[in-house]
Amino acid sequence: MSTPILVTGAAGFIGMHVAQRLLERGERVVGVDNFNDYYDPALKEARASHLAQHTAFEMVRGDIADHEMIGALVKHHGIKRIVHLAAQAGVRYSLENPFAYERSNLGGHLSLLEAARHNGVTHMVYASSSSVYGDRPLDGKGFSENDPTVSPVSLYAATKRSCELLSQSYAHLYGFPQSGLRFFTVYGPWGRPDMAYFKFSQMMARGESIEVYGEGKMARDFTYIDDIVDGVIGVLDNPPAQGGHEVYNIGDSHPVGLMDMISTLESALGLTADKIMRPMQPGDVTASYADVSKLNALTGYKPKVMLAEGLERFAHWWKDFYGH
Repeated sequence: MSTPILVTGAAGFIGMHVAQRLLERGERVVGVDNFNDYYDPALKEARASHLAQHTAFEMVRGDIADHEMIGALVKHHGIKRIVHLAAQAGVRYSLENPFAYERSNLGGHLSLLEAARHNGVTHMVYASSSSVYGDRPLDGKGFSENDPTVSPVSLYAATKRSCELLSQSYAHLYGFPQSGLRFFTVYGPWGRPDMAYFKFSQMMARGESIEVYGEGKMARDFTYIDDIVDGVIGVLDNPPAQGGHEVYNIGDSHPVGLMDMISTLESALGLTADKIMRPMQPGDVTASYADVSKLNALTGYKPKVMLAEGLERFAHWWKDFYGH
């Protein structure tokens, strides 16, 4: 039997889909998640139950910031590959609960690094974020991995950039390869209820008005979950050289205006939103746009699912899951 792959945040949105894909290709997977209540834990339980249908999957309930637990887990299972996706998510929530980010994002990342260092891990892929680029206008080309990342506009972004620096130092000091993925806006079935498309769906179904921030003049590089998983698995299978640390953008490369996303979502759901325009919120960025040429050169990554199709798939799942 091959040694299992550790997927942190396995009851999360991206984590569940990555674990599912790994299981489908015959890997054994150990997941870890603390099932916190940042959003409805029932959705996390449902994702975990979905994965539990596979006999090659094991879920461990625990906090990644517990470095002794993580170290023992990696040692016990003989883990050699890690996909580290667990983190405290959300830009706006970081303004209200900063210590949740200090513990999960910084402490949790350090726990994984120490466990990897002491147990011969051969490759760790970890989640970063497009938010590390800060807020700057689109100039006709995507954000490049070589662009400056010195002006984070939220604590969340600052923790993600800090994790990149921690990984860079550990790769240099201790020699185990690492790959960071700067995720651009991810959407799809089993998604996060705090994301705009999901939250808007819930509010429209209840007949409530939706609040559109930035007066609707924002754009996001919406990336469908299956395309994201293609990139994650591709990077996992292509580690840097010994002691190497690489960072990759992973997005769709087709930024879509917020108002266009809303109209596409309305069509997919068969609902119409009553919109209340609001100013930009602290910590938000105006636009995001991924240059994925580096990831394409490594893995052949090329997003396949455009927004209209992706939101149709989300709507189908959402109606089924919530009984709408």
